[in-house]
Amino acid sequence: MKIDILTLFPEMFSPLEHSIVGKAREKGLLDIQYHNFREYAEKARHVDDEPYGGGQGMLLRAQPIFDAFDAIEKKNPRVILLDPAGKQFNQAYADDLAQEEELIFICGHYEGYDERIKNLVTDEISLGDYVLTGGELAAMTMIDATVRLIPEVIGKESSHQDDSFLLAFSNTLNTHAPMIIEAWLCQMCS
Repeated sequence: MKIDILTLFPEMFSPLEHSIVGKAREKGLLDIQYHNFREYAEKARHVDDEPYGGGQGMLLRAQPIFDAFDAIEKKNPRVILLDPAGKQFNQAYADDLAQEEELIFICGHYEGYDERIKNLVTDEISLGDYVLTGGELAAMTMIDATVRLIPEVIGKESSHQDDSFLLAFSNTLNTHAPMIIEAWLCQMCS
């Protein structure tokens, strides 16, 4: 899988160099590229501007994002805009994304973005009913949830089918040996 991330803060993605996502990259199952759209901005690298007609806050300008998007080598990517007003992310959506060959995440920031950016987008997705500083944390969460579902990323193909999230619906207790730890008995063992 190839993932391109358009962001103002590529350094925020260093956690993706570790754990399961990092191992997927080491195995060659995943290629992640970061594109700082500030590098595509004109006029002293400004990426934000006041909303047309007034309003609070600053908006991400469309042109730097369009230019960064155009610079990415791509075939037929799924383009995801991280937006608190978007459809809520869930496990079924992660399963769906894991089937894709190319993903592009556009991480918003500031008060919002120029609406014309939506012309690039196939999906507008939110992590939940709250506002984050930017789309970077949401993108990392979605990438982690998706990458672990790619075949060969996790040792046993069936491992993710027994995830604790899915087991929460089955009343299964999770314990390990030994039977007694600090006077607590394993309920499954009694």
